[in-house]
Amino acid sequence: MVRKKYNISVEATLEVIGGKWKCVILCHLTHGKRRTSDLKRIMPAITQKMLTQQLRELESDGIVNRIVYNQVPPKVEYELSDYGRSLEPILNALCNWGDQHIVKEYGDKSAVLEDNGLNDFNSDSRELVQP
Repeated sequence: MVRKKYNISVEATLEVIGGKWKCVILCHLTHGKRRTSDLKRIMPAITQKMLTQQLRELESDGIVNRIVYNQVPPKVEYELSDYGRSLEPILNALCNWGDQHIVKEYGDKSAVLEDNGLNDFNSDSRELVQP
């Protein structure tokens, strides 16, 4: 097995959580278990194929757990693994920076953030809710 070489440690982080959707998925999973259909509903711009691919990669990297229930019809849920929970401070920092950036650029978070129950329009920073 060839060992990968990184120029800087953040490359290793971005290899696992980089891209347009992975951090968004992870932020939603900090609020608890989600079915694929739930994630698709709260992230309407992602395609089903991309959502499935991103979840598989996060599962492969040990960041999320895929829970399959033995029932008819089949039920599958995703949750953060213990290892994935170690990303919460990073996700909190990204959310807080994003809040500050939105306020700086647009002045009003409610003008650009979805009213989906996950966004706090009354503060300039937030912490992700622990389940």
